[in-house]
Amino acid sequence: MKKGMVIGCGVAGFILIILAIALFWGIGAYNNLVNLNESVVGSWSQVENQYQRRTDLIPNLVSTVKGYANFEKEVLTGVTEARAKVSQMNVTPEVLNDPQAFQRFEQSQSQLSGALSRLLVTVENYPELKANEGFLQLQSQLEGTENRIAVGRRQFTQIVQEYNTTIKRFPTTIIAGLFGYNQKEYFKAVPGSDTPPKVEF
Repeated sequence: MKKGMVIGCGVAGFILIILAIALFWGIGAYNNLVNLNESVVGSWSQVENQYQRRTDLIPNLVSTVKGYANFEKEVLTGVTEARAKVSQMNVTPEVLNDPQAFQRFEQSQSQLSGALSRLLVTVENYPELKANEGFLQLQSQLEGTENRIAVGRRQFTQIVQEYNTTIKRFPTTIIAGLFGYNQKEYFKAVPGSDTPPKVEF
């Protein structure tokens, strides 16, 4: 009887140790998911800030260019409309969990980038505008912002990759599923960016 009680206590102790290990592992895995999710949200905020900075620069750029009477109006209209479309989007951190909303956000930003590129290419035909100090400063700020956007997107993609990898690994995937940690969207390359542009002289 005494021997059976010792064995029973030993088994119960072993089970308690296993349960304690599983509990501490689950707490650690959950806390890691919280940290990774917050890193994704923080990185997203940085990308958003840079996009907002670019959006804020555009009215000054457009009004500087408008001063040149014969400047192509359709180029300015394209930039203004693309900016308006971006400004109308209500972007919240929840967009990271909605692939369609994320894609719409990315498309509108891509359209704005394209419109700005057309504007800057068109400026090449206006040497007096290219020499304007105000325009040069705005162009420099815009280029700096585009670089910050590229860096922010790269960092965001790295953090999302780490997060997505973690939630797919077993056994963490169980904790992720229990607490609603779903895969996040990546930024994708603009369609056609894999084809080099034609340069003709």
